[in-house]
Amino acid sequence: MAETKAPWCPVTATVEVIGGKWKSTILFHLKDRPRRFNELRRLVPGITQRMLTLQLRALEKDGIVSRKVHDTVPPHVEYSFTKKGQSLGPILDAMEEWGDANRPRKRGRVEAV
Repeated sequence: MAETKAPWCPVTATVEVIGGKWKSTILFHLKDRPRRFNELRRLVPGITQRMLTLQLRALEKDGIVSRKVHDTVPPHVEYSFTKKGQSLGPILDAMEEWGDANRPRKRGRVEAV
């Protein structure tokens, strides 16, 4: 039997780029300023060096993040949003607002997540 192709969905297209366990958190931390690799690693709890590398490469491939190698001793690498990545700003802001408004609460206080 032939498979029927699902109609194109813009939400699915967005989730394919920014979805997954790590990407939205990485993007959240890149939203306001460029970050170095180890800085991102500290800001994203539980991510391994390998996984951060893979996620940043995928975001770079999708044109969301750019990687800049600074010619210093020792050399350092910075990651920042491209123009396309900057267009995700309002989406990330809305996700942040929704997350804050719907954070699990316990006995009248915000529960640590």
